[in-house]
Amino acid sequence: MGERFISCGDVSRSVCLQWDSGESEEMNRGLILRFENVVQLRGACRQLHTLSYRKVNRAQWKPVQLSAHPMWSVLYPQFWQKDKVISIALSQHRHLATKEETKKKKTKIQPTRGEVEIRQKMTIEELARAMGKDIDHIYEALLYTDIDLDSLEPDSVLYEDHIKLVIKKSGMKYKSAKLKEEKERENTDAVKRPPADPAVLTPRPPVVTILGHVDHGKTTLLDSLRKTQVAAMEAGGITQHIGAFLVHLPSGEKITFLDTPGHAAFSAMRARGTHVTDIVILVVAAEDGVMQQTIESIQHAKNAGVPLILAINKCDKPEADPERVKKELLAHDVVCEELGGDVQAVNISALKGENLMVLAEATVALAEMLELKADSTGLVEGTVIESRKDKGKGPVTTAIIQRGTLRKGCVLVAGKTWAKVRFMFDENGKAVDAASPGIPVEIMGWKEVPSAGDEILEVESEQRAHEVVAWRTYVEQQEKMKRDVEVIEAKQKEHRMEYEKKQQKLAHLTWRQRKAVLYKANKHLMFSKPKERTEMDKNVLSVIVKGDVDGSVEAILNILDSYDADDECKLDIIHFGMGDISETDISLAEAFNGVVFGFGVKANESIKQLAAKKGIKIKLHSIIYKLIEDLKDELNSRLPPSVAENTIGEASVLNVFSVTVGKNKIPVAGCRVQKGLLDKKMKFKLVRNGDVIWKGSLSSLKHHKDDVQVIKTGMDCGLSLDKYIEFNIGDEIICYEEKEVQQTTSWDPGF
Repeated sequence: MGERFISCGDVSRSVCLQWDSGESEEMNRGLILRFENVVQLRGACRQLHTLSYRKVNRAQWKPVQLSAHPMWSVLYPQFWQKDKVISIALSQHRHLATKEETKKKKTKIQPTRGEVEIRQKMTIEELARAMGKDIDHIYEALLYTDIDLDSLEPDSVLYEDHIKLVIKKSGMKYKSAKLKEEKERENTDAVKRPPADPAVLTPRPPVVTILGHVDHGKTTLLDSLRKTQVAAMEAGGITQHIGAFLVHLPSGEKITFLDTPGHAAFSAMRARGTHVTDIVILVVAAEDGVMQQTIESIQHAKNAGVPLILAINKCDKPEADPERVKKELLAHDVVCEELGGDVQAVNISALKGENLMVLAEATVALAEMLELKADSTGLVEGTVIESRKDKGKGPVTTAIIQRGTLRKGCVLVAGKTWAKVRFMFDENGKAVDAASPGIPVEIMGWKEVPSAGDEILEVESEQRAHEVVAWRTYVEQQEKMKRDVEVIEAKQKEHRMEYEKKQQKLAHLTWRQRKAVLYKANKHLMFSKPKERTEMDKNVLSVIVKGDVDGSVEAILNILDSYDADDECKLDIIHFGMGDISETDISLAEAFNGVVFGFGVKANESIKQLAAKKGIKIKLHSIIYKLIEDLKDELNSRLPPSVAENTIGEASVLNVFSVTVGKNKIPVAGCRVQKGLLDKKMKFKLVRNGDVIWKGSLSSLKHHKDDVQVIKTGMDCGLSLDKYIEFNIGDEIICYEEKEVQQTTSWDPGF
């Protein structure tokens, strides 16, 4: 394109000169051929220039028309036919170059009626199609935006803000596109089998849950029943997580016991225990009577429709009063047999082992009345009681089988994970080959840790297990997407309303005034951003929670959910899980400047050294309320100290006069110290009728005519302030010092 071209005028003049000079016709033919080549080259260059201009400016391209009668055709009519051939060739070139556009022009675009369905991201082509417009219309609407048009192609992606702007400029309305349900996707979930034929049902052991208030003797009762020292191993004498045990009675009967924590934090675990149980033994201490978790336990049993047996514990103590306990329970619709009800009451001493067989017989008798039977054939069904990550065994669950017989090699599904059973253990850690209905068992072979309370279902094969997990994951994702869309739409609506309110307030102003008002409103934010960021980082406690079992982590998270002091210090849970403290936990804590809290877990020496090197705190606890107290201490350390005033002395103004210093008159107060002392180095305040009207320092303090540093109780003095203020008789002068006091969080976790 940088070459120099010969103009048509130059060539024309050359032709005329050659004609007048009488040169031979052969030379004229050569010159005309040269002229024809030049014109052809010039036409091609104009075509290229026009095409490149179309790409940059997106203007509608029109082919350049050559003159109908070229100048040389008048001179030499014999060359006219050749000019026609050139024109035809050029028109064919134009047709090929614009083939795609011609196709688009021929396609009729149906105009959109009503609202345009939009997504968060759309290409220019998709938006044009949704609006029923051509692509040029979209480019035209984007002319007055901050988008660089030169960089746009039909497949370029536009974001929501610009999509809405284009639709508004086009005088149309928009709505968010609804998530399309994949109806063609088949439901591959696993479900329970239909109820079994009564003829195949066989008796099973009753599943008994022991409920009651913290420290009322539940674990000691179980310990006495199964002759093991569980309570002695429990930290602080409080059961930390649920356990399932099979107890063999001398009569040959079997009873499966679930032991649930009585602590307030473990409410969800108690509720979960009642949903898989047949009978609830409510343990109440004879000397304490009905307590908060006792009432809650009664409610759980009622909600689950499970019958109660009352075990009044600690009857060996002198202050024990079983009758009072029975009367207190009447208020909660628990009526004992002696009082005309249907609840069996047994007075026991779990520690001394008194009347335990009577309690066991009462349980067996109630179980016989309930006629507990189950189908021990076919695919297994059960419930996860507890789950954890074991260092040697991997993910492990404690489960109760409710239908079928569990054996090694069975493929199970629970929640969004599955297992091929490798090993099974009883409550004493002994390997077992099979587990029938009503029997608690520990299962190894899970791919991930399922959640406590998840339903266990056996499936035919590993492939079927994959299908079930994939379906459940898909369903959860779909539900999450729907929730996310609802949240996004609600936020957008809220922001739109706020924006419209602001615009209405500024509607009467010119655009210059509006700009000035917005600048003033946001000025403080611009200058305080770095400081705010520093303060925000300081006032955030990032926490990583690790627990021994799923229920413990759940209980801690439930407590942290009650945190309501975000205005003081924000509590941010960045990660939680089961198992010992790992290097990943330390890396996360370092990234977020957080603290690692472990409950019933360990941190090996290498992890502790790594944490010390990176300045990360690891807090390990085995009792839940101590963990929460430690967490509160961490929150307190994040709070800025408050300034407290400590009063050193008080004096009352008995007289007022003034002294002249140079040309100025200075008010002086004649005072008597009523309490403590006045120290000139300290801070002072002037109180009049209960209101503080001045704070600052003294400019002078005199006893008689001498300048002094300290005035003690009962002494008179004259003083003047560092600011001109008139005194009144009866004013109080208070001497004080300021001390920084560590604030404490207002959050009350409830225990």
